[in-house]
Amino acid sequence: MSYKSLKHGLNTIEQLERELHLKQLQINRLLNITQAINSNVKVGELFEMYSSFLSWEMGVRKMALFFRKDDQWHCAAALGFDKTEVDAMELSKELTSYTRPNNLSDSSHPFVKQFDVVIPVLHKDVPLAYVFLGGFGEDEDMYSKVQFITTITNIITVAIENKRLFKQQLEQQLLQQEMKLASEMQQLLIPDALPSNDFYELAGIYQPHLNVGGDYYDYIQHEDGRLTFCIADIAGKGVAAALLMSNFQANFHSLLPLFDDLRAFVAALNQAVLRITKGERFLTFFVAQYNPATRMLEYVNAGHTQPALAMSGKVFRLKEGTTVLGAMDELPFVEKGAVKIEGPALILLSTDGLSELRNESDEFIDQDFGDGFILENAGLSAAEFNSRLLKALDSFKGGAKFQDDFTVLTCKIF
Repeated sequence: MSYKSLKHGLNTIEQLERELHLKQLQINRLLNITQAINSNVKVGELFEMYSSFLSWEMGVRKMALFFRKDDQWHCAAALGFDKTEVDAMELSKELTSYTRPNNLSDSSHPFVKQFDVVIPVLHKDVPLAYVFLGGFGEDEDMYSKVQFITTITNIITVAIENKRLFKQQLEQQLLQQEMKLASEMQQLLIPDALPSNDFYELAGIYQPHLNVGGDYYDYIQHEDGRLTFCIADIAGKGVAAALLMSNFQANFHSLLPLFDDLRAFVAALNQAVLRITKGERFLTFFVAQYNPATRMLEYVNAGHTQPALAMSGKVFRLKEGTTVLGAMDELPFVEKGAVKIEGPALILLSTDGLSELRNESDEFIDQDFGDGFILENAGLSAAEFNSRLLKALDSFKGGAKFQDDFTVLTCKIF
């Protein structure tokens, strides 16, 4: 064997040993990353392991790894430059143009052209990540390295995506638990039985739009025979709205006995709401008080949908009052309405879920139709009126759905 042949053989053995050693390092790193994923290490640590792997085992001198977060692309890891200098927003259109690994030698983009290759990670044609690689030596087997880097990148990307989906699932479960709790709280706050006697009858409909609504109605029967009833629409949903409703109910029951006049009561209620919400939430409110002995109905409307009073063949709107509650320290004015109930009457209280209901043609309920329906059915009991109202609304809206909470409190005065 010649010296030249022997030298060539030794060089080949050395090259094979280097390749074998590199493969062993790659396998060890793959094992380390897999173990880290199974140990549920933080995303930041995975990025550090990935960057270290590319730098030490793969000899990559320049790298940029992009991940999507909150529907925007972000540079999650980098080698050879400061990732904070990268404008991922400006790059988003360029990123999504890559649907498979690409050689970037012909790129004219000022950021992209400093790299050799880009590897997109897709799931069902949806991009999850992009990695740009550069700085490979001319004598290196770049194809072999890119293949292994692609494998590692896919493993880490899938692991991070699974973490994101798991976190999203936990957040969804927490939200569902929160909504369930809020729903249970609200069901406890809405009266499950309403009074009915020889003087008056109350009947309600309560249909929250998304299991948890911001609507509320209530009543108090006084020892002297008077009846106070109310309806409210609280801004917001979820536990926050349920807690506000709970506080509002407590204040409604505790403050009302302290005042002889509804105007002073509403002013005090506004202060109570403001203390709770600190001006960050408000509510519309309507309260009425009926005295069977005098047949007088007194009321205050605090920015609420105007209730309808059907009496003597006419429909009257109960609009006297003030602004919404909880929006300002002092109410600018508080007016009280008073009506003498002449003969049988029906009062329809509702939230804006009724007034804003639309049909399949995107049309609202016409007030003439509403007034006509009220007059036509004013002779019914409160419960029968509500039942017929639901049927009429179902017929009107057709296949359309309620877009808000739908709440009605009907008072029949005999």
